[in-house]
Amino acid sequence: MDRTASVKKAELPPGRRVLAISDIHGNLSFFKALLTAAGYTHEDILVLVGDLVEKGPASLAVLRYVMELSQTHTVYALRGNCDNLVTELLRKEWEPAPQFFHHYLATWKEHSLLVQLGQAAGFPLQTPEDLPELRRRVRARLAPEYEFLTQMPDILITPDYLFVHGGVPREDHLEDLAAHRCLKNDNFLPQGYAFRRWCVVGHWPVTLYDPQIPSAAPLLEHDRHIASIDGGCVLKADGQLNALVLPAAPAGPFSWYSYDGLPAARALDAQAENADSVNIRWGRSQVELLEEGPLLSRCRHLETGRELDILTEYLYTKEDLLFCEDSTDSRPPVEPGDALSIVRRLPDRALVKRNGVTGWYFGRLGEDVPPKTFFCEKSPGISA
Repeated sequence: MDRTASVKKAELPPGRRVLAISDIHGNLSFFKALLTAAGYTHEDILVLVGDLVEKGPASLAVLRYVMELSQTHTVYALRGNCDNLVTELLRKEWEPAPQFFHHYLATWKEHSLLVQLGQAAGFPLQTPEDLPELRRRVRARLAPEYEFLTQMPDILITPDYLFVHGGVPREDHLEDLAAHRCLKNDNFLPQGYAFRRWCVVGHWPVTLYDPQIPSAAPLLEHDRHIASIDGGCVLKADGQLNALVLPAAPAGPFSWYSYDGLPAARALDAQAENADSVNIRWGRSQVELLEEGPLLSRCRHLETGRELDILTEYLYTKEDLLFCEDSTDSRPPVEPGDALSIVRRLPDRALVKRNGVTGWYFGRLGEDVPPKTFFCEKSPGISA
């Protein structure tokens, strides 16, 4: 997997809308719904900023849909670390250790593109010893899919924008960078880089950046020209797929659309935002159980010392330690009539999303409304 980055240079014609989407992760229904929400047409330019596949139920279907769109629309499909994993295995540029391979299959099972390719090629993938035959059959029977995957660039650069899945340390000599680092650059924003162009990245769900507010909305650092747009689709119970609409001029306002697939209901009561909250995120989620309940359990977050109620179903043990899925005690501001996405509904409260932000609502919920599938906000300051 030791290679340098492949870079594609392009011009984005003025007058055409540009949509940037990252981290679809094999969720075809979210992808199609988001494009519908955005009013996607042949006149638009679509930039897919990596991780089209893996972890979701329809990786091969997403790949084929992107291939189909590429025949009739202007689409730039970039490679992410998950796409790259599949590509390197198919190219025989990387032979995984048996332990990794078995862990990979045990974790993702039929949600792996490799498994789905094997099924489509009539060859079930089960062990590392199956890889040579899988490669032969995919190249013979799924040649268009293989060619599309292996020809995806790592980076797209234009006069005003740089698109890369994980992140880069600079704007010049990109071809000299290690590809793997460009595609899997964890926790990119705190690394301190700044750019002349806008650098649009995915990979790291934006909710992981804020220690207080769990937001899946695109995060823009205007001073440094970085846009991070991974909404946690597939990976998070409250995740969403985001489409960032680039401004017509570099200094103009951004807008965005999102789709979270959650049911929605109308708020009947107002709720004020709480002044202080905690966002317990992946990698920082060890807790101490204080009192277990059937729906909610009182816990202490070990990193912050904060006590809060956590959904009991979100608790899990690993190596005899207790952790939780992403949790919060945030209370978003709500006005009567607001349509709220419902993550979990409990007798005395509901875990909801408003404008991409997750938190607890203690008011009454009225009638169900059509799923609050789309949200669009035009602003020059979608930022942290």
